[in-house]
Amino acid sequence: FFNKEGDFNNLTAAAFHKKTHLLVTGFASGVFHLHELPDFNLIHSLSISDQRIASISINCTGDWIAFGCSGLGQLLVWEWQSESYVLKQQGHFNSMVSLAYSPDGQYIVTGGEDGKVKVWNTSSSFCFVTFTEHNSGVTAVTFTSTGYVVLSASLDGTVRAFDLHRYRNFRTFTSPRPSQFSSLAVDSSGEIVAAGSQDSFEIFIWSMQSGRLLDVLAGHEGPISSLSFNPMKCILASASWDKTVKLWDMLDSWRTKETFIINSDVLVVAFRPDGKELAVAALDGQITFWDHDNAVQTGSIEGRHDLQMGRKELDKITAKQAAKGKSFTTLCYSADGQSILAGGLSKFVCIYNVKEQILMKKFEISCNHSLDAMEVFCVSKEMKDYFYCELVVNMLNYFQISLLGDMSYRHFKPEIRVTCVRFCPTGRSWAATTTEGLLLYSLDSGLIFDPFELDIDVTPSNIHKTLSQKEYTMAIVMAFKLNEKKLIQEVIEAVPSSEVDVVCSSLPDLYVEKLLEFLASAFETSCHLEFYLIWAHKLLMLHGQKLKTR
Repeated sequence: FFNKEGDFNNLTAAAFHKKTHLLVTGFASGVFHLHELPDFNLIHSLSISDQRIASISINCTGDWIAFGCSGLGQLLVWEWQSESYVLKQQGHFNSMVSLAYSPDGQYIVTGGEDGKVKVWNTSSSFCFVTFTEHNSGVTAVTFTSTGYVVLSASLDGTVRAFDLHRYRNFRTFTSPRPSQFSSLAVDSSGEIVAAGSQDSFEIFIWSMQSGRLLDVLAGHEGPISSLSFNPMKCILASASWDKTVKLWDMLDSWRTKETFIINSDVLVVAFRPDGKELAVAALDGQITFWDHDNAVQTGSIEGRHDLQMGRKELDKITAKQAAKGKSFTTLCYSADGQSILAGGLSKFVCIYNVKEQILMKKFEISCNHSLDAMEVFCVSKEMKDYFYCELVVNMLNYFQISLLGDMSYRHFKPEIRVTCVRFCPTGRSWAATTTEGLLLYSLDSGLIFDPFELDIDVTPSNIHKTLSQKEYTMAIVMAFKLNEKKLIQEVIEAVPSSEVDVVCSSLPDLYVEKLLEFLASAFETSCHLEFYLIWAHKLLMLHGQKLKTR
């Protein structure tokens, strides 16, 4: 059929639903068709992307169709009967470079090489706003202390501030001469914005309030790799490839307060949450800790062996030899300041205890063997064949390829790497931007403790005690204060149907809405349909007028 239409060469994905005789076909142009078999009646067709549709799936009832477009990282769920989207998500289509948590840990902002800034909800894992104002790759992102403003620095020579209330770019900071910004920091009050340049070796300071350039800090002799404000004092730490870390005092008209000489190019600098310690990661793979008030080094971690680099497909040297040149490129303290999280050009993220200076745990972020540098040893048959057959050819072409890059080499694998790690301010989770996307690691698997007007007497055992005394209204209020779904369900189902009327009439207004919300979700799953309908009926009869006026 598609051959006849002349479309067959463009067909990239297809799925068939047996019960409804539905055939869904996706094409290289981003268009999909819906046909009813066996007559090939076209139900409808729609263009959903400007890239090829890579994958299609239909749910068991045949109502929803999911599409994946790998070129742009799009995921779409389409309800064909009502012709509407159920879900529409798009990731960064290049690699993510940086991330930051909001102060309450509810949101994460990420910046990518595609120039986009995306804000994600940590509980639902969905992106709810995308800012596309930057014309070049975003190098750093951060939240201000209020949590309503997101800042991003880019290679296009701008630092932009976005408002999360109205979703707009309300400030754009620029330098007198165009500069590529590689790092960004905002002070604890959210008033001072600092960005480091990778071409002029300067640090630019702006006022958030007026958007004016306040100062330009010169002194580094290499590109600025990282900036960090002390959370407790008006001090800015800057790291550079000139093998130094400088501390600038904001109150003393930005004079250099201290300069630490490091053995190697400095890649990243981070303050402990209490502001009393500074961690520095350098190109030699060492993490050093400094007491910046007294300008003394308090410890160091030799982290190069923990990174455990893999061997790339075409590497001429072993992974062990290659690891000698590897280092951590991102650092972050945990919320309590007792441990430090470090990642780099490797599939491992390491957590160290700062006081003991020992490795506590290593996280393997991926087992995906379609990425490069995943294996430490390559002794496969292909590798041996490769060495015997292509070594001679490779050696002849080696100089030409290494100078010009092999223009005819079509096949490449993305290399596994961790570009940024951040700890959640709540201390219960951390996130990393990697070749595999944005990864969240949490101590709580899906359990969200969200109490409401909680006090010390509200405990599960006290709720059961109140229930046994037949104080049903009190028990329901206490259960909603704890806000645990199973407990609320247990309490409501323990109320005899004859008592529902009395309980509903004595329930405080504030909890009526909460109970209605709970009933709405319970109807979906519960087998006690009549019982819950009695609840809903009595609640709406007694409180319907009040709810309407509100």
